[in-house]
Amino acid sequence: MDADTSTASAAGAATETPEDSGSFTTVKYKKAHKRKRDGADMDTEGHVASKRPQFPPISSDKLKGPDEMRKVAVPAHRYTPLKENWLKIFTPIVENLQLQVRFNLKTRNVEIKTCKDTQDISSLTRASDFVKAFILGFQVEDALALIRLDELFLESFDVTDVKPLKGDHLSRAIGRIAGKGGKTKFTIENVTKTRIVLAETKVHILGSFQNIKMARLAICNLILGSPPSKVYGNIRVVASRTAERF
Repeated sequence: MDADTSTASAAGAATETPEDSGSFTTVKYKKAHKRKRDGADMDTEGHVASKRPQFPPISSDKLKGPDEMRKVAVPAHRYTPLKENWLKIFTPIVENLQLQVRFNLKTRNVEIKTCKDTQDISSLTRASDFVKAFILGFQVEDALALIRLDELFLESFDVTDVKPLKGDHLSRAIGRIAGKGGKTKFTIENVTKTRIVLAETKVHILGSFQNIKMARLAICNLILGSPPSKVYGNIRVVASRTAERF
């Protein structure tokens, strides 16, 4: 009896081991398969990284692209000044910036265009800013600084943007900005080292960023009703502080 039971238990153990071993091997097979897939992904990533495209450097001629053009509209009251100062405007644009410029009589626009001799891509923007500054009312000599210097900007705003004024109140605000014989405007220009143009209700300022900020603050205070003497004092204090910083 003992021999029979021992043989039966051995047979049962023999019959159980293949199932258990089979289930265990399948789990091992899955893990091994997963590891192989990870390794394959790593191989493919390295394979793709090795085949990155290498582009040759672009020449300056191809970087420029096709010729570009800028148009600056000319209002009717600036035709005569443009005609009188055309040679002063034409010469620096063509000789210094190597651009082409013309005045289109049909569309009444100053057209500025690049050509094969243009070396600097930013020359077109400088030339358009130069012409735009002259059209707004600045002198040619003052507007020419936009071509020579990099850190000069144009800013324009309306008097009614600061305070909605009408009629005589608007006229008095413009008079406070200009002053008697233009004294107030000249004082602001000299202290802040900017150039200011008053064209009806429009105010145009030419200068560096910090100087434009000082001049704009002074003009806004005058529009809001501050007396010129107080504005002069505030400007001088701010100007002295900025001079000490630099």
